[in-house]
Amino acid sequence: MRRTIVVLAVVAMAFALPADAAKKKYSHEEYFEHYEGTATCLNCHEDEAVSFFHSQHYQWKGKTPAIVNAEGKSLGKKNTINDFCTNPIPAWIGITKNSRGEVLSQGCSKCHAGLGKMPSSELSREQLENIDCLICHASGYNRSLYENEDGSLEWKPILWKNQAGLDSVSKRITMPKRTSCLRCHSGSGGGPNFKRGDIEYELAETDRTYDVHMGTDGGDMACTDCHGGENHRMQGRGVDLMGSDSEGRLSCADGACHEAAPHAKELINRHAAKVDCTVCHIPTFAKTDATDMVRDWSTPGYSEAKDKHIPTFTMGKDVVPEIDWYNGTVWAQMPGVPIAVGEDGLVPMVVPQGSKDDPEAKLFAFKVHKGRMPVLTEDRWLLPINVEEFFADGDIDGAVREAAHVLYGIEDIEYEWVDVKRYMVIFHGVVPAKTALRCLDCHGPDGRLDWAGLGYEADPMAAVLAPSR
Repeated sequence: MRRTIVVLAVVAMAFALPADAAKKKYSHEEYFEHYEGTATCLNCHEDEAVSFFHSQHYQWKGKTPAIVNAEGKSLGKKNTINDFCTNPIPAWIGITKNSRGEVLSQGCSKCHAGLGKMPSSELSREQLENIDCLICHASGYNRSLYENEDGSLEWKPILWKNQAGLDSVSKRITMPKRTSCLRCHSGSGGGPNFKRGDIEYELAETDRTYDVHMGTDGGDMACTDCHGGENHRMQGRGVDLMGSDSEGRLSCADGACHEAAPHAKELINRHAAKVDCTVCHIPTFAKTDATDMVRDWSTPGYSEAKDKHIPTFTMGKDVVPEIDWYNGTVWAQMPGVPIAVGEDGLVPMVVPQGSKDDPEAKLFAFKVHKGRMPVLTEDRWLLPINVEEFFADGDIDGAVREAAHVLYGIEDIEYEWVDVKRYMVIFHGVVPAKTALRCLDCHGPDGRLDWAGLGYEADPMAAVLAPSR
């Protein structure tokens, strides 16, 4: 079996857009004759390329104003550890094959908007030409990993040997569509909807019963309608995202779309002061494709169908979110910092901050992902895993040792396994009012809220909703 470690690259670029901008097409027929890579785009759009170079989509790290223990660090997936694919650097780019010669993976750069080179903090022409503008902006564009004559690997358009076809695709320029974003944000973590749970391929073309905003018979909104910002800076952030592209928080009730009191009933409006819209309007997630709820790297498995070694997964479908307080800030486990085991026996990876008495906090809906990860026995640092090596040969010990060397520069390690958990806020799959939660879904005898865990002595509405005798 042949293995070459590789990483993938595909991420969404966006500007501040009017509501229908993502649907517009901008023919570039008159601007160039032949597409010759990103250099063709730079002839007119170098300023835009520079702005994208500095964005989180390219750097995979950024400022951390929302992380209470980050101490001004620049953080992102490049220099932190997660409980999914752990860290992209040890497995950046390569062609990993199984014993049958079939390609298992091409590396983490598949979901990076570059052409294969590792992003650098130093701006250069080489880095600008590494940006893959077409992955987000060209209708019908796709790419694959190819080996150059010098042995280097590069992401190239699948039409790179068909100049006429490539020219045609490269001139069909659009603002990023839902499909542009979903190819990475839905496919990350190992499979469709594995990671986030609420960003399914279903969102590419769905109806309002699935999502009132993105349904073609509803708002028919593109991702950029909410998340597009100036200079390729994305608006909004998930709880578990380390870096932020922009200041402030996105809110349903900021007046741009919905007011702070959007309901006809005053009782429900009073709830809106402390309960985020997602709690009632996203009753479940992973509605079409199951999502990864537990990933145990310590007990390798094997997929005979794919001839691929895999961790042990526990998948969930139509998952009821966990509800907890969130004030817009989080505590995150830092690499190279000793872990601490919580009262529940789990090592927290990312934890939303806030409480019942915090005036900035509201109740939000979360996916709580659990995993089993390696940790240095003495220093108690979390360790990454070279997942590409593991997929091919199933040697989890070798994959841990290789990744520890790449990320920390350490060898001859002693390590053990610990159970971890990560909070991930749920924002997509918003259902209309008729299928949203009703009062008794939370306040009934079998309600979904842990009132004691939220800081209440009992359900505060129990007396109001109790049946009269």
